[in-house]
Amino acid sequence: MTALSGDRNTPERGGDRRRIAVAAATVIYAGAMVALNAAGNAVPVSTALNLKGVGRAERRADNAGGAAGDVAVDVGVGIYRYANSAAADAITQADIGSDCYGVDDQTVAKTNGGGTRSAVGKIFDVDAQGVWVKFS
Repeated sequence: MTALSGDRNTPERGGDRRRIAVAAATVIYAGAMVALNAAGNAVPVSTALNLKGVGRAERRADNAGGAAGDVAVDVGVGIYRYANSAAADAITQADIGSDCYGVDDQTVAKTNGGGTRSAVGKIFDVDAQGVWVKFS
C-alpha cells in the first residue's frame, strides 16, 4: 500500500471484547474462563499445557456437534473473579502480580501443578470470594 493522500475512514474496535472460533466438539459456558488451544481455537480453561488464557465467555457457545470454527464465542477482556484453588495451591495477597494457572474453567491456582497447567492470566487481587484475574 502507499501512504495516504487524503482522509481515511479507519475502522475502530474496542479492546474489551473478542470473537473467537470455538474448537470442534466443544461447549463453553457463559462466565467460563476461555483459552486458545494450539490451533488458535477457543476452549474452556482446563488442566492442560499450551493453553493461552484470553478472558471470560460472555455467552454460552455450543459447538458440541460442529467442526472447529462452526461457532464463535464472545470473550470479555478485563478483570474477573474466579474460584481459588486449595491447600498449597491457594493464591494469597502475596501473589498479586504473579501468573495464575488454570485448574478448570472457573478455578485458578498458584502453581503450574508440576508442569500440568498453563498460565491463564495475572493475579490482580484476592478476596474471601476468590481471585481477581486480569486477562489482556
